[in-house]
Amino acid sequence: MNNPWHLYLMAAMYVIAGILHFVKPVMYLRIMPRYLPCHKTLVYVSGLAEIILGIAICFPDVKAFAIYAIITMLMAFLLVHFYMLFSKEASAGIPKWILILRIPLQFGLMYWAFGYL
Repeated sequence: MNNPWHLYLMAAMYVIAGILHFVKPVMYLRIMPRYLPCHKTLVYVSGLAEIILGIAICFPDVKAFAIYAIITMLMAFLLVHFYMLFSKEASAGIPKWILILRIPLQFGLMYWAFGYL
C-alpha cells in the first residue's frame, strides 16, 4: 500500500470515533436531533459506519468509495452540529463559540478526505 501516514491518522480517528459510539452511547444520544427517529439505532449505525469507513480508506480498491461515503457522512453529521448549536439541552454545556467552530471543522474534515481521491 502506498498511503501516507496522515491517511492512517484519519483512519484511526474514524475508527476510534466509531468505537466511542458503542462505549459511550449516552453521549451521542444526548445530541441526537429530536426530529430523527430511532436514536439508539442511528448512534450504533453511525458508529459502525465510522469504523468500517475508517478501515476501508486504507485499502486502495475501496478507498475512493469510502472517502465519498465519509464526506457524505460528515455532511449528514452537520445536522447534529447545528442542532447542538441551537438547542441548549443538546449543547451539553459546551460553549457556543466551540459549537460554532465545529461547523467549519466539518468542512475541513471533508476537504481533508477529498484530498485523498
